[in-house]
Parts: sequence; C-alpha cells; structure tokens
Amino acid sequence: MATALQQLMQQHLLLKMEYNTEKQAYQQQTEALGIRRKVKRGDAWANVRVGKSFYNSLNQICVEIFRTEDQDIEHNFEYGRPVAFFRTVPKEDAKDKVEVKFLNVTGTVSFVDGDRMVVALPKDDYARELSMIGQAPSLRGKSGVDNTGVCARAGGEAALYISLSFDETSYRLMFDALERVMHARGNRLAYLRDLFYSHQPAEHFKFQPMQFPWLNKTQEKAVNEVLWTKDVMVVHGPPGTGKTTTLVEAINETLRRESQVLVCAQSNMAVDWISEQLVDRGIPVLRVGNPTRVNDKMLSFTYERRFEGHPEYPQLWSLRKAIREMRAKRKRGSESYHQQLDRLKSRATELEVRINAEIFQEARVIACTLTGAANRVLEGMKFTTLFIDEAAQALEAACWIPIRKVSRVIFAGDHQQLPPTVKSIAALKAGLGKTLMERIVENKPEVVTLLQVQYRMNDQIMQFSSREFYNGMLQTAPEIKYRGILDYDIPISWYNTDDLPDDIESKEEFVGESFGRINKAEAELTLQHLELYYGRIGKQRILDERIDVGIISPYRAQVQLLRRMIKKREFFKPYRHLISVNTVDGFQGQERDVIILSLVRSNDEGQIGFLRDLRRMNVAITRARMKLIILGSVGTLTKHPFYKRLYEYIGKLNLENG
Repeated sequence: MATALQQLMQQHLLLKMEYNTEKQAYQQQTEALGIRRKVKRGDAWANVRVGKSFYNSLNQICVEIFRTEDQDIEHNFEYGRPVAFFRTVPKEDAKDKVEVKFLNVTGTVSFVDGDRMVVALPKDDYARELSMIGQAPSLRGKSGVDNTGVCARAGGEAALYISLSFDETSYRLMFDALERVMHARGNRLAYLRDLFYSHQPAEHFKFQPMQFPWLNKTQEKAVNEVLWTKDVMVVHGPPGTGKTTTLVEAINETLRRESQVLVCAQSNMAVDWISEQLVDRGIPVLRVGNPTRVNDKMLSFTYERRFEGHPEYPQLWSLRKAIREMRAKRKRGSESYHQQLDRLKSRATELEVRINAEIFQEARVIACTLTGAANRVLEGMKFTTLFIDEAAQALEAACWIPIRKVSRVIFAGDHQQLPPTVKSIAALKAGLGKTLMERIVENKPEVVTLLQVQYRMNDQIMQFSSREFYNGMLQTAPEIKYRGILDYDIPISWYNTDDLPDDIESKEEFVGESFGRINKAEAELTLQHLELYYGRIGKQRILDERIDVGIISPYRAQVQLLRRMIKKREFFKPYRHLISVNTVDGFQGQERDVIILSLVRSNDEGQIGFLRDLRRMNVAITRARMKLIILGSVGTLTKHPFYKRLYEYIGKLNLENG
C-alpha cells in the first residue's frame, strides 16, 4: 500500500491535470462560437444591465448586475465564484462575424438572487467603467443576433456580458491545503493524515450510550458514535434515512461538550440546508458566505448581516467613508495627511476586530463551504470538531482546507449518490473522483455507521435501490411503506418509447442550439403521461393537497426543452407552481410526490453515455415519494445490465399487482 505522502502527491498531480483541463475548456468557451453555449448552460448572462454601485460591510466596492434575457435558463452563478465581463464587437475582416473583447474588469459574486447579482470588485475604477458601459446609448439600442447566435446591438456595439471566470482561487486553496498536509510534521494534522491513509484503528472515548427516543435505533447509534469519536467517523445516509436529522442531533449534543463547532459542505445549497435545520433547532449559527435560498430567515444569520447589524457598525462605516474621502483628495506632500490617515485606519481596524470578536463569540456553529473555510474572517481560528455534510460530493483536496483547523472530523453523506464533478477524463480514471470519505470507508469500515430506516419512498420504489446499492440493508418506516396517491396504483412504471406508432420516431438527437442531447418524441410523451396522471388524480385534489411533481432528465438540453414545452402548454398553467424540471444534479437532496424520468438515449448501438454512472440513477429514482414514472428506450437501455434489472423489476411489480 502506498504511503500517505505518495497518495497525496498523486492527488496533487491529478488535481493539476483537472486544473489544466478546466482552464483549457474555459479558454475555448470564450471564443465567439462558445458564448451562446455558455449562456445556454447558465455560465453567462447576455445583455446585462448595470445597476447602482456601493460599498458593502467588508468595505468592498460592489455593483448590481441584472439579467434581461434568457431568464428561464437556470444559471450557475453563486457566492464566491469569480466573474469576468466582456463585449462582442464586429470583426473588421469578416462580415456578420464577431469577436470577444474582454474588459479589464474582474470580480467575485457577493450575492445572487434570481436575475439580480451583486459583484464585489477589487478596484473602485471598475465600478465606474461598468457604470459607463451600462449607461452607454448604444447599449440601449435594438438587439439582434448574428450568425453565431451572439447578441449584438444596433450601432455596431454589442451587449455587455458577464461570465463565470476560471476559478483560480479555489484551485489555489486546494493546492495549498494539499501541500500543507504533505509537509505537516508532529502535529494533529500529520496524525490525521497518517490515520486516514492507513488501516491504523481510530481512537474512541468510552462512556455509556445516550438515549434519544425520538430517533430510530440506527440514528441513535450514529449520534453516540459521533460523541465517542476521537479522530474520525462516517455517517452513511442513503436517500430518505434522515441524515440531516441525525447530523443536527449530533451537532446539538456535541455543543453540550464544546463551545463551538465548524460545519462545512461542498456547495452553498448544502450549507444552507443544514444551517436552516440548526437555526430551527434554536442553535446560534453564523453563516460565512452568501446563502443560495435568499430570504430574511437565511440572511439573518449571515456574517455580513450580523456585521452590518452591530451597534458599532455605523461608526465603522463613517470612519471608512472618511478614509475614502481623504484618499480621493490625496494631499501627499502633507505630513498631517499621513498621520491623520494612519489614525483613522487604526481606529477602523480596532473597531472591526472588536465587532468580529463579538459576532463570533455569540455563534455556536460556524457554517461555510469547504473553500469558504479559508475566508479571511476565519483566519487563525481553531475548532475541536468539524462536520462535513455531503462529503461524498467533495474532492479530497477541498476537504483538507477545513480539516487543518480541527482535531476530529465527522463525515456525512452517501458515496452511492452523486460523486464530485471531475472534467478531466484521465484524472477521473486515475482516481481524482475518489473522495476522502470513500477512502475512510475502505480503510476503516469500523468507523462507518449506516442509517437503515428510510422515511421518503413507497417500499417498492425503495427496494430496487436498496438491493442495487446498499446490500439490501434498507428498511422502510411502517407509516410510509404503502404510501401512494391513487388506490391500487403501481408505484413504478416504465413506458417504452420504442413502442410509439411507426410515423413517430423516438430517437435522440444532438442539437446545436441547445448544445446537448434531446429526444423530442420522448419529451412530448413525458408531458402526455403527466397529463393523463393528473387526469386520474383530479385538478382540485392536486391543488388542495399540493401534490408536487419533479421531471428529471440527465441531459440539460432535454430539461430546457421540457421547460419550454410546459410554459407553452395551457393545460399545465394551474399546476406550474407544483412542477419542477431539472437535471439529476439539480434534484440532489430533494424529493417530490411524483417523479417523471426522461432518459433521452435511443439509438441502434445501445450507447448510453454518462447514464452508465449508476450513482446518478440512484439519485434520480430515489427522489419519488409515491410514484415513479420512467420513459426510455428499452431496446437501447437494457443492453446495460443495471437497466435490464430495473426493467425486469418493474415488470415483476406489474405482474404481482395485476
């Protein structure tokens, strides 16, 4: 077995490969032909409007950006992500062609809610430059689209775009974390590193187990295991088994023994979810970073809101304003200018330190993303316990960022659901997708506790997933075992798109406009089946009981096609607020009464692409509480043994239920 140092060096090398792949892909996508692709994929906004600029509580100059087009496309902008601004201008030597002109303006997303974004800029001049462009008369002209699909403006000038930029910062933090772990000697970090990469037993405390009558036996065992852990422990939570409930209980009990804990997750959405549950439990949370679900409840426990709400903040704001005004005047020759400026800066720093200290003293839980643990406001802080939620979705290097601050680590997640996103095929095959949680599950099965009772799905929906991914160890809570919407309804159906009439061909196609795979006949059939199912339930009951539906497709282009079709169809107008359409990744951690799954792939060769990633399918089929409807080509999909077993399982259910 390779040593810890050798394996970490391997991780460093693979991360470098991923870095190079992603950087190269970003550079290619900034070419003119790649712009529309970025917009369609939610990585860019076209024809943005620039709003007001202001200083935030961290004394950064910020500017508001508004999306004015393609508002039905789900975007990928979120707190902390770097952005760049560019325009497209006509090429001098080619008619009807454009080229990308990047502005010398970069920034970081500070806040995003729907079609409004706030971007923090490193220089005051950037805000002025953007404001001038945003107010330029030529940008208020009539828009057109050139032959590349790029939005152009009357008068020869193009619209202003904002795009996700290549995230150098996250990679820098991950590389730095790996290097620090590799060079650690004679401290707690070195001990955890050597422990995680070996079969050496993890240490535990010994005391009587506590009783939690409101939890089931496996949840109770997991909480006690957390309390007994000295080094590392894994809470393995399959779909619907109450992982968050267990984690909240474990955090609450840990806080009876420790003054403060650090809670992290890979995504802002996952951090929001656990934070909200902790707040509901009455635990004071300080959320470092911008929440994804923007509402007063979420905002009230963010660092920025607490900072701005501190009684001494107005005084600090006045000092900062005085400093900015003095710098603008710049009487450099004057000695009194420098002395006065130094005094103001010293008072501002002292006040900021005092406000920070009070904010952090009041919090029992510090919550942030894994890379957010490197935020300057957490610099120098140490914790006894770190909880990493959704740990099976995080690259190993990212996990080491917060681990450097703690003495023990509790991982929670499910390595049979969505893996980390890795774009380099070579790095993925060489093991970059293997998470730290998976490594510990392999090396130390004794520290893993499986939650075994699920509270989400009808038992017949759950059974297939349990058998395929969890060695048949899951059980369904008695109260939801037979849950359903209609009497005598079979919980899972598979409609074979090969059985369509001869004049309708259900074949996948690759479309340039949406840059992905779609299956138009299957999309139409998906909505027809939803209409039929709605008809069986009845309109009034759907609205009264708020029966919600999730339509899932692994392909983003099919998702966008289905969204457009639902928007146009009058039948769905009363139900639109109860229908969500998204990719598998977009539904991670969610559930619906009814799930309809459009698998898209239909070809003579039996090619199914990334549908071979069975963990994604585990996520898709386990989102349904009462009814799962699958649409797909049996001829194409059942060439893969997993889909063959799924089809046969559903066929058996149909026979048993008559």
